[in-house]
Amino acid sequence: MSTSPLASLIEADRQHLIHPVINYRTHETRGATVLESARGPFLRTAAGEELLDAFSGLWCVNVGYGRDSIVKVAAEQMARLPYATGYFHFASEPAIELAAKLTGLAPPSLQHVYFTLGGSDAVDSAVRFITHYFNATGRPSKKQFIALERGYHGSSSVGAGLTALPAFHRHFDLPLPHQHHISSPYAYRHAQGGDPTALIDASVNELRAKVSALGADNVAAFFCEPIQGSGGVIVPPTGWLKAMRKACRELGILFVADEVITGFGRTGPLFACQGEGVEPDMMTVAKGLTSGYAPMGAVLMSDAVYQGIASDNAVVGHGQTYSAHPVSAAIGLEVIRLYHEGGVLANGAAHGPRFAQGLDALLAHPLVGDARHRGLLGALELVADKHTKQRFDASLNLPDRIAAAAFENRLVFRAFGDGILGFAPALSYTADDFDLLFERLEQTLDAVLAQPDVRAALGASRPVVA
Repeated sequence: MSTSPLASLIEADRQHLIHPVINYRTHETRGATVLESARGPFLRTAAGEELLDAFSGLWCVNVGYGRDSIVKVAAEQMARLPYATGYFHFASEPAIELAAKLTGLAPPSLQHVYFTLGGSDAVDSAVRFITHYFNATGRPSKKQFIALERGYHGSSSVGAGLTALPAFHRHFDLPLPHQHHISSPYAYRHAQGGDPTALIDASVNELRAKVSALGADNVAAFFCEPIQGSGGVIVPPTGWLKAMRKACRELGILFVADEVITGFGRTGPLFACQGEGVEPDMMTVAKGLTSGYAPMGAVLMSDAVYQGIASDNAVVGHGQTYSAHPVSAAIGLEVIRLYHEGGVLANGAAHGPRFAQGLDALLAHPLVGDARHRGLLGALELVADKHTKQRFDASLNLPDRIAAAAFENRLVFRAFGDGILGFAPALSYTADDFDLLFERLEQTLDAVLAQPDVRAALGASRPVVA
């Protein structure tokens, strides 16, 4: 009996390819869904299913799939100069141009760029630069770092400790002793959630208290995402980011904005910091920088931090073989052109209200307790009881059921482990794409609601209206 090519491929995957952030035993049983091609907002599997991607790959394919102009510039750059080291004072034209372009578009405080391969090593690089900066400027005691609960700052050996999600700590001996976390500005589940001013004040006061407990002379930096992505798309009230930046300045600690997810139009402006006029000391970016067409991230750095590091007048021992890769940089330049001259940024902003309306309308669904969003970044939070906000019992495996039902309805999004559904449609979505997204999403929710044990888990004393 012969084995089909697809079955052989899936078996080879099962035997040899290690996937990120999964249960290995579950994957061995389930097998891979092999993606074969993509165009616009649609993915096609090797088995022939066409899926509407409502998550932009992994928060990254902002311009949509199959952009011929990106493929063209990548091919031209590969033919001309496929690799150029950044070591030993060498450089390439696209990397220099991209660095200059980014500093011209970023908040004014950020005047220098170090290129990485992605978001995780951008965070790791930022930590190394911060450590070097304080040592070089005669403040070696400043070694403590503060981030947010439910925050995500990659999965490097250091960054995964700033991340505050259990799976990234378990069996990895994290967080490290010098890594600390304060409460997330999680309005839906915060005691002050109904009062934006009170929630902002609570965050600022908690940061101040943590710095006081550690000693201001010992704290190096505060890391935060303007909107927390993998922690469940936690959208803080307007003014939160600016207040936290102000507090950091008053406390004498660096403010690092992790815009790996929120950057490049995801929340409306090119960078989320610009929505509140915030100027960080450092900003990490990736994902939308190349729209996922090639690996690349970056650390954007203020001149004050750069000059502090340079004042040591010695070799700064940090680098990566593929930093400032010319092909990735050429792609980044074309992607940025598409954001502006190609109208992608404007299109994303124009459709923000439609996205918000579609999510908010689903608050009427029996499973949905909260809808939150900014720009084209959003989430639904599913609860067993809308009045108490009680989550579904983990034994129901609701995220797996949601993901399976979504696939049946030919839709891809993120089903987090605590009943939160994350969405990040491409900035190139059309009105018809949004209509299809919400049609398929409602069908997915209805299919899960129809499962008897899920229906039974809803507030027992309250009628269920489908």
